[in-house]
Amino acid sequence: MKLTKNAHACVRLEKDGRTLVIDPGGFSEQDAALGADAILVTHEHADHFDEGRLRAGMEANPAAEIWTLRSVADQLSAAFPGRVHTVGDGDTFTAAGFEVEVHGELHAVIHPDVPRITNVGFLVDGAVFHPGDALTVPGRPVETLLLPVMAPWNKISEVIDYVREVKPRRAIDVHDALLAPLARPLYDLRIGELGGADHRRLAPGAYTEL
Repeated sequence: MKLTKNAHACVRLEKDGRTLVIDPGGFSEQDAALGADAILVTHEHADHFDEGRLRAGMEANPAAEIWTLRSVADQLSAAFPGRVHTVGDGDTFTAAGFEVEVHGELHAVIHPDVPRITNVGFLVDGAVFHPGDALTVPGRPVETLLLPVMAPWNKISEVIDYVREVKPRRAIDVHDALLAPLARPLYDLRIGELGGADHRRLAPGAYTEL
Protein backbone atom coordinates (compact mmCIF):
# COMPACT_ATOMS: atom_id res chain seq x y z
CA MET A 1 0.00 0.00 0.00
CA LYS A 2 1.27 3.48 -0.88
CA LEU A 3 0.47 6.33 1.52
CA THR A 4 0.79 9.91 0.29
CA LYS A 5 0.57 12.76 2.78
CA ASN A 6 -1.52 15.68 1.61
CA ALA A 7 -1.70 18.96 3.50
CA HIS A 8 -3.06 18.91 7.06
CA ALA A 9 -5.33 15.92 7.84
CA CYS A 10 -5.68 14.48 4.33
CA VAL A 11 -4.00 11.28 3.17
CA ARG A 12 -4.19 9.25 -0.03
CA LEU A 13 -3.89 5.45 0.00
CA GLU A 14 -3.24 3.49 -3.21
CA LYS A 15 -3.41 -0.25 -3.75
CA ASP A 16 -3.95 -2.45 -6.83
CA GLY A 17 -4.54 0.58 -9.02
CA ARG A 18 -7.28 2.08 -6.83
CA THR A 19 -7.22 5.16 -4.62
CA LEU A 20 -8.79 5.94 -1.26
CA VAL A 21 -8.69 9.52 0.08
CA ILE A 22 -9.39 10.46 3.71
CA ASP A 23 -10.44 13.95 4.86
CA PRO A 24 -9.84 16.24 1.85
CA GLY A 25 -10.70 19.38 3.83
CA GLY A 26 -10.30 23.11 3.41
CA PHE A 27 -6.67 23.13 4.56
CA SER A 28 -5.76 20.50 1.95
CA GLU A 29 -4.89 20.98 -1.71
CA GLN A 30 -7.68 22.06 -4.06
CA ASP A 31 -7.31 18.80 -6.00
CA ALA A 32 -7.06 16.60 -2.90
CA ALA A 33 -10.10 14.48 -3.85
CA LEU A 34 -9.39 14.24 -7.57
CA GLY A 35 -8.57 10.73 -8.74
CA ALA A 36 -10.23 9.10 -5.74
CA ASP A 37 -12.25 5.92 -6.19
CA ALA A 38 -13.47 6.21 -2.60
CA ILE A 39 -13.48 9.05 -0.07
CA LEU A 40 -13.78 8.81 3.72
CA VAL A 41 -14.67 11.83 5.87
CA THR A 42 -14.27 11.68 9.65
CA HIS A 43 -16.43 14.68 10.59
CA GLU A 44 -17.93 17.98 9.51
CA HIS A 45 -15.27 20.52 10.51
CA ALA A 46 -14.03 22.53 7.55
CA ASP A 47 -10.41 21.39 7.81
CA HIS A 48 -11.63 17.81 7.22
CA PHE A 49 -14.74 18.33 5.10
CA ASP A 50 -14.85 20.73 2.16
CA GLU A 51 -17.90 20.35 -0.02
CA GLY A 52 -16.25 21.90 -3.07
CA ARG A 53 -13.31 19.51 -2.98
CA LEU A 54 -15.61 16.52 -2.49
CA ARG A 55 -17.90 17.56 -5.33
CA ALA A 56 -14.89 17.97 -7.63
CA GLY A 57 -13.71 14.45 -6.83
CA MET A 58 -17.16 12.92 -7.23
CA GLU A 59 -17.83 14.71 -10.51
CA ALA A 60 -14.43 13.79 -11.94
CA ASN A 61 -15.09 10.10 -11.31
CA PRO A 62 -18.76 9.10 -11.67
CA ALA A 63 -17.98 5.78 -9.98
CA ALA A 64 -16.47 7.38 -6.85
CA GLU A 65 -18.29 6.95 -3.54
CA ILE A 66 -18.16 8.57 -0.09
CA TRP A 67 -18.41 6.95 3.33
CA THR A 68 -18.97 9.30 6.26
CA LEU A 69 -21.12 10.07 9.29
CA ARG A 70 -24.64 11.44 9.04
CA SER A 71 -23.79 15.13 9.57
CA VAL A 72 -21.69 15.11 6.38
CA ALA A 73 -23.76 12.62 4.40
CA ASP A 74 -26.88 14.75 4.80
CA GLN A 75 -25.13 17.61 2.99
CA LEU A 76 -24.11 15.50 -0.02
CA SER A 77 -26.51 12.61 -0.52
CA ALA A 78 -29.06 14.56 -2.59
CA ALA A 79 -26.38 15.62 -5.09
CA PHE A 80 -24.98 12.08 -5.48
CA PRO A 81 -27.84 9.59 -5.04
CA GLY A 82 -26.70 6.13 -4.02
CA ARG A 83 -23.05 7.19 -3.81
CA VAL A 84 -22.92 8.61 -0.28
CA HIS A 85 -23.00 6.08 2.57
CA THR A 86 -23.65 6.81 6.24
CA VAL A 87 -21.54 4.85 8.74
CA GLY A 88 -20.94 4.78 12.48
CA ASP A 89 -18.95 3.10 15.21
CA GLY A 90 -18.69 -0.66 14.71
CA ASP A 91 -19.55 -0.65 11.00
CA THR A 92 -17.40 -2.42 8.41
CA PHE A 93 -17.43 -2.01 4.64
CA THR A 94 -15.36 -2.36 1.49
CA ALA A 95 -14.41 0.82 -0.37
CA ALA A 96 -12.46 0.63 -3.65
CA GLY A 97 -11.01 -2.70 -2.60
CA PHE A 98 -9.97 -1.51 0.86
CA GLU A 99 -11.48 -3.15 3.94
CA VAL A 100 -12.56 -0.46 6.41
CA GLU A 101 -13.63 -0.57 10.06
CA VAL A 102 -15.27 2.41 11.81
CA HIS A 103 -14.20 3.31 15.35
CA GLY A 104 -15.28 6.12 17.64
CA GLU A 105 -18.28 8.39 18.09
CA LEU A 106 -17.35 11.87 19.37
CA HIS A 107 -14.94 14.70 18.58
CA ALA A 108 -12.37 15.44 21.27
CA VAL A 109 -13.28 18.14 23.79
CA ILE A 110 -12.19 21.57 22.55
CA HIS A 111 -13.58 23.36 25.63
CA PRO A 112 -16.37 22.43 28.05
CA ASP A 113 -18.44 25.31 26.65
CA VAL A 114 -18.14 24.04 23.06
CA PRO A 115 -20.71 21.33 22.22
CA ARG A 116 -19.12 18.09 21.02
CA ILE A 117 -19.96 16.88 17.53
CA THR A 118 -19.75 13.39 16.12
CA ASN A 119 -16.45 12.04 14.78
CA VAL A 120 -15.43 8.63 13.48
CA GLY A 121 -12.06 7.05 12.83
CA PHE A 122 -11.29 4.69 9.97
CA LEU A 123 -9.08 1.59 10.18
CA VAL A 124 -8.06 0.63 6.65
CA ASP A 125 -7.07 -2.94 5.79
CA GLY A 126 -6.52 -3.59 9.49
CA ALA A 127 -3.28 -1.63 9.24
CA VAL A 128 -3.72 2.17 8.89
CA PHE A 129 -5.81 4.11 11.40
CA HIS A 130 -7.00 7.70 10.90
CA PRO A 131 -8.80 8.88 14.07
CA GLY A 132 -10.06 12.22 12.75
CA ASP A 133 -10.29 14.75 15.58
CA ALA A 134 -10.16 12.36 18.52
CA LEU A 135 -7.72 10.15 20.35
CA THR A 136 -9.75 7.01 19.71
CA VAL A 137 -8.07 3.71 20.50
CA PRO A 138 -9.23 1.12 17.96
CA GLY A 139 -8.92 -1.81 20.35
CA ARG A 140 -6.76 -3.93 18.07
CA PRO A 141 -3.14 -3.82 16.86
CA VAL A 142 -2.37 -1.06 14.31
CA GLU A 143 0.73 -0.95 12.15
CA THR A 144 0.41 2.71 11.14
CA LEU A 145 -1.24 5.40 13.26
CA LEU A 146 -2.01 8.70 11.54
CA LEU A 147 -1.27 10.95 14.47
CA PRO A 148 -3.14 14.28 14.96
CA VAL A 149 -0.08 16.07 16.18
CA MET A 150 -1.35 19.65 16.65
CA ALA A 151 -4.92 20.84 17.26
CA PRO A 152 -6.86 23.26 19.48
CA TRP A 153 -8.04 20.21 21.43
CA ASN A 154 -4.74 18.49 22.25
CA LYS A 155 -1.33 18.96 23.84
CA ILE A 156 1.90 17.10 23.27
CA SER A 157 1.66 14.98 26.44
CA GLU A 158 -1.71 13.66 25.25
CA VAL A 159 -0.30 12.97 21.80
CA ILE A 160 2.60 10.99 23.27
CA ASP A 161 0.31 9.03 25.60
CA TYR A 162 -1.98 8.26 22.66
CA VAL A 163 0.89 6.69 20.71
CA ARG A 164 1.81 4.67 23.80
CA GLU A 165 -1.76 3.43 24.22
CA VAL A 166 -2.32 2.46 20.58
CA LYS A 167 1.17 0.92 20.31
CA PRO A 168 1.55 1.19 16.52
CA ARG A 169 4.64 0.09 14.65
CA ARG A 170 4.88 3.60 13.21
CA ALA A 171 3.19 6.97 13.76
CA ILE A 172 2.92 9.43 10.88
CA ASP A 173 1.92 13.04 11.57
CA VAL A 174 -1.36 14.44 10.31
CA HIS A 175 -3.39 17.45 11.47
CA ASP A 176 -0.23 19.53 11.36
CA ALA A 177 -1.07 22.69 9.38
CA LEU A 178 -1.31 24.72 12.60
CA LEU A 179 2.17 23.71 13.75
CA ALA A 180 4.84 26.32 13.00
CA PRO A 181 7.96 25.00 11.21
CA LEU A 182 10.09 26.33 14.08
CA ALA A 183 8.35 23.94 16.49
CA ARG A 184 8.48 20.82 14.31
CA PRO A 185 11.89 19.56 15.55
CA LEU A 186 10.71 19.78 19.17
CA TYR A 187 7.60 17.73 18.40
CA ASP A 188 9.68 15.24 16.41
CA LEU A 189 12.10 14.87 19.31
CA ARG A 190 9.55 14.38 22.06
CA ILE A 191 7.18 12.08 20.18
CA GLY A 192 10.08 10.08 18.77
CA GLU A 193 11.86 9.56 22.08
CA LEU A 194 8.80 9.07 24.29
CA GLY A 195 6.07 7.58 22.09
CA GLY A 196 7.60 4.14 21.68
CA ALA A 197 6.97 3.95 17.92
CA ASP A 198 8.82 4.83 14.74
CA HIS A 199 7.74 8.47 14.33
CA ARG A 200 7.69 9.99 10.85
CA ARG A 201 6.87 13.37 9.41
CA LEU A 202 6.04 13.61 5.70
CA ALA A 203 5.86 16.87 3.78
CA PRO A 204 2.72 17.39 1.67
CA GLY A 205 3.12 15.36 -1.50
CA ALA A 206 5.65 12.95 0.02
CA TYR A 207 4.83 9.27 0.23
CA THR A 208 5.88 6.05 1.86
CA GLU A 209 5.26 2.38 1.09
CA LEU A 210 3.57 0.44 3.86
